[in-house]
Amino acid sequence: MAAELRVDEITRILTGTVVHSVGRAVDMGVVEFHGPDGEEIMVHMQCPFRIVHDSRIVLGSADMRYAQKGAGEQAFDEFRMIYDARATKINKILGQLHPSVTGVTGGESGELTVAWEQGFRLEVFPDCSGNIEAWRAFVRGDAHYGFPPETI
Repeated sequence: MAAELRVDEITRILTGTVVHSVGRAVDMGVVEFHGPDGEEIMVHMQCPFRIVHDSRIVLGSADMRYAQKGAGEQAFDEFRMIYDARATKINKILGQLHPSVTGVTGGESGELTVAWEQGFRLEVFPDCSGNIEAWRAFVRGDAHYGFPPETI
């Protein structure tokens, strides 16, 4: 019952928001949303995730492992990874489309899917058996919801 309630709360805070940007804070993925009243809503991911558009992966957490061509040894610290280049492209698209979140689903093992207009979706899938935070969704300054729930 608690897991169902958590998904209901995440659905409540995300549905209808506008997907604003994709990025990272060190090696943590970040997706930012704007609510109808100017709220800042975020999903932070420390586990594997990907963004899919029409059945094609357009960004994946593993993209943080690979430097852009000619980026040099400091590529990760200088935000010159494949992830950063793809996030920049996605952010330009998001800035033009202003897509709204249309649905949120969760799985028993912590999977989280956030779908938005024009065929995009964020898929988050925890892969650690330990009691380590995999992801969290929250409105800035309000309650946090995540997986596993006891880490939030």
